[in-house]
Amino acid sequence: MKIATTGSALREILKECPGPRILVPTMGAFHPGHLSLMQRAREIAGTSGTVMVSIFVNPIQFDRPNDLAAYPAPIDSDLAVCEAYGVDLVFSPAADAMYFPDRSVTVTENLLSRDLCGATRPGHFDGVCTVVLKLFLLSGCEVAIFGEKDFQQLAIIRRMVRDLDVPVEIISSPTVREVDGLAMSSRNARLTPEHRADAPRIHQALIHAASLTTPAEILSSARVAIECSPFARIDYLSLVDAETLQVVTALDRPSVLATAVFYGDVRLIDHLQIPKVSPP
Repeated sequence: MKIATTGSALREILKECPGPRILVPTMGAFHPGHLSLMQRAREIAGTSGTVMVSIFVNPIQFDRPNDLAAYPAPIDSDLAVCEAYGVDLVFSPAADAMYFPDRSVTVTENLLSRDLCGATRPGHFDGVCTVVLKLFLLSGCEVAIFGEKDFQQLAIIRRMVRDLDVPVEIISSPTVREVDGLAMSSRNARLTPEHRADAPRIHQALIHAASLTTPAEILSSARVAIECSPFARIDYLSLVDAETLQVVTALDRPSVLATAVFYGDVRLIDHLQIPKVSPP
């Protein structure tokens, strides 16, 4: 396995790497969800292609300095995992290797990013789009794989690729969950034991609410189930169109019930897709 820490080093290594080139962009602190992405990348690349994993805690997508400071960075164990899962190349740059100190260009999406995480995390998706486009350009990948847990991020990246004619195929991989239903996240390790025991209520609330028949009932049920916790604080709870991410008032199209919930200063996201309800 080869490791690059600068863009120039990455390009030199890539001169000898065969295609197809499959990229798995990450911020490290791997859990089984990340491992499923690596496995999928290996399946697509086959025995002759190149699987690349980027490990970069992107500072410009954090809206809270304390969240950036607390984000785990176990680089040695992450590299060992990459080696064990057959990754061919790891790109793990420092922030000053990714961004000029006087950088003045940012990639902005201004429709799908307005609500949900975008409404409560100003600048977050500008940072995501900017770093993802840079990773695409630096890696020269033909395919990039993203988890569906960050479904808004996935939708925005697809839109960026579409609107800017970026020659990269975006492949999604299902959310990986703990046995109790909690969506796997690097942030889960920061939950206190009490908060960790309570957090599965998020997924349970979404599942129960999704069985109801109107948007108002769905949102009310999910809100009550989450807010009855003494620990949970809802950042947002929305029912949106699965493609446009705009708020829906009827279940006449596939939709997504999405939420972000704080446990202390740890912010957890989850969602559930709701199919179109046919009229009687």
